[in-house]
Amino acid sequence: MLHPRLRLRHLDCFLETARLGSLSAAADALKISQPAASKTIHELEDILGTPLFDRSGRRLVVSPAGRLFQQSAGAALGELMRAQTLLQGGAADNRKIAAGVLPTAATELFPDAAEAFRKRHPACTLRVTTGPNWLLLSQLREGALDIVVGRMPPSGAGEGLSFRQLYWERVVPVIRPGHPLRARAWEPDDFLRFPLMLPPSGAVIHASVRAFLQSLGLGMPVPAYENVSHAFGRRVVETSDTIWFISGGVVARELAAGTLTVLPVRNELLGGPVGISLKENATRAPELDTLIDALASVATRDPLRGPS
Repeated sequence: MLHPRLRLRHLDCFLETARLGSLSAAADALKISQPAASKTIHELEDILGTPLFDRSGRRLVVSPAGRLFQQSAGAALGELMRAQTLLQGGAADNRKIAAGVLPTAATELFPDAAEAFRKRHPACTLRVTTGPNWLLLSQLREGALDIVVGRMPPSGAGEGLSFRQLYWERVVPVIRPGHPLRARAWEPDDFLRFPLMLPPSGAVIHASVRAFLQSLGLGMPVPAYENVSHAFGRRVVETSDTIWFISGGVVARELAAGTLTVLPVRNELLGGPVGISLKENATRAPELDTLIDALASVATRDPLRGPS
């Protein structure tokens, strides 16, 4: 039996705070004051009899108990929203799949699969969300997303989720075709002579790139840029001597066109699995299965991909 004091506002406030890692950001999203948000979270912790957040750092981090509650509360709220949609009519005519797409899948894999999907289900709307890995996975757990496409979740971030690998993708250092290092043999120290664009700490490929640079004896070089954005990175690299470490899928089109090129390296440490994250034990609509099949079909075409 539900606790008589438990209200939907408690769930909304908790889920937003867990997703954003900030009471003030959650309050802004819910259009309430920060004191009201704080009071709501304390009420919920009192009702449940356990802390839901670790408050020792600058950012609120969901506690182990909070993570368990997040998975169930997010699913429950998602089911309530679906039930409301069904009863308000039009569900059959307004089917939707909410997909979170990470940069490595956003330039070719997902758009090409979406085109194939639309031919099978023209009446189904694909709602596409982009953002950092941790945010999209949080939304997937809460039921706000049906699928996340991109790099495999880092260790500890896949609780309550399943991952299906589609392929192994290389991370590559890309440069402009006229870059000074393109025309001659180079040494590891040459990396330090040019601006570096590296993935930020929140990016899934951050650890593998840092491990590769350390394996060359370069330690932890200070980059000129921290970025995984396609538009920004492409422009900077095309017009400067910057070396950009990025997933091959993000720049596949530029590499094929010759506007960017790969600086050859021994890259045993660079790369990782790309695939589909789903919520464990969630009921899947037939349309979602069609999208998954389309992604699997498209996933074999990029020469920067290794065997799955």
